[in-house]
Amino acid sequence: MATRIEHRATFAHDTADVYAAQTDEQALRARLERLGGKHAELREHVVTESGVRYTLSQGIAADKLPSLVRSLHSGDLIVRREHVWTDLGDRYTGTIAVAVSDVPGRITADVELAPSADGCTQLTRGEVAVRIPLVGGKIESFVVDQVTRLLETETDFTKQWLAR
Repeated sequence: MATRIEHRATFAHDTADVYAAQTDEQALRARLERLGGKHAELREHVVTESGVRYTLSQGIAADKLPSLVRSLHSGDLIVRREHVWTDLGDRYTGTIAVAVSDVPGRITADVELAPSADGCTQLTRGEVAVRIPLVGGKIESFVVDQVTRLLETETDFTKQWLAR
């Protein structure tokens, strides 16, 4: 069973500006420097004819993990996020696939950045699945909370980046 994630962010800028702020190599490196945690790295960044593909690696220190996770995994967790964005003209769509070191499960999401009356809206819908009997649901709840916080923090960073 998987736990759903849904996050909506609004921006006072148009879709092209927000897309650039979220996919530009310099912006991604600055975001990782500020928010990336241990072992933060932009592992890949490729601009294609149809959009952008990039991979981020971020670390979560062991002392920041709940005791349930620490009992199943020793040391820091490394989170690898693969993003693929497609430029559809007035809007952008994307997919996100996340793998966490030594954790049997997955995080996937679809994202859409579309025009709105006052700028644009980004909608992220996904799910977290942790395949560990008896405790998987508890870990999923923790992960959903952390992903939601991360999305809020990244939204704030994007707004600050655009305001500069």
